[in-house]
Amino acid sequence: MCLWVSLHRPQPHRCTMAIGEDLRPGCLWRAALAEAVASLLFVALVLGSSAAPGAVAPALGGGLAAAALSGTPGAPQANPALTLALLCTRKLSAGRAAAAVLAQCCGALLAAAAALLVLPEGTGLVTRVSAEATAGQALAWETLATIPLALATFTSSSRAPPHGGGGLILGSAVAAGALAAGPVSGGSLNPARSLGPALVTGVWDDHWVYWLGPVLGSVLAGLCHELLLAPGASRDKLRSCLPCRDVALVEATSPAPSSPPPAAPQPEPPGTP
Repeated sequence: MCLWVSLHRPQPHRCTMAIGEDLRPGCLWRAALAEAVASLLFVALVLGSSAAPGAVAPALGGGLAAAALSGTPGAPQANPALTLALLCTRKLSAGRAAAAVLAQCCGALLAAAAALLVLPEGTGLVTRVSAEATAGQALAWETLATIPLALATFTSSSRAPPHGGGGLILGSAVAAGALAAGPVSGGSLNPARSLGPALVTGVWDDHWVYWLGPVLGSVLAGLCHELLLAPGASRDKLRSCLPCRDVALVEATSPAPSSPPPAAPQPEPPGTP
């Protein structure tokens, strides 16, 4: 059975991955294909929206695209930053994460190449740091704007949103982050979205910002959720994760903070054998 990591349905926390199942060729290829197609569609829609003047259209395009893709089979992340955050929180194996990131970058490259051919000349495909801002400021905004997206992703994976509102939550987080960071950094929030246009145009100005910022924000948000905010978070789980021990053992022996204490054993009545 394939380990499709759904970001929109409740999943029991798993620290140890079934590596043999996770890396079965059929399962791995289906997961990689889902990531490539989702990334192609997401980046294509965002770049198509960039033909309109201003930062509102790309932000809305990205938000609506993320909401629409949230219900696709396999629940792809379509974002290397989110995939690496899942890897750091031990929800994905290293092989599965590497295949996903490679597929996401390939999908973004295809989308950028198509956009370069069909969009009007002069369309701003490449995310750039604003002339009035520095690379450090852009890095701070990319990190900050990605945190709500990652928190929404991890929260949707642990708690089912009411009435299937997971897509709306994720889409709103993408749109809000892009609108907030857009005037400073271009509001990428997704390394693949920046990598594709950079590869086809050859423009690499401050490209490291669009990897370090979203990855840092996603990993921080993921660790914060898993160790502090998740229903099963506890101090024992935090202490066990810091030295990279197996958290599954702690979860199996420690109740969640909201769990009632175990009932005291009742004394047996006299005469019971």
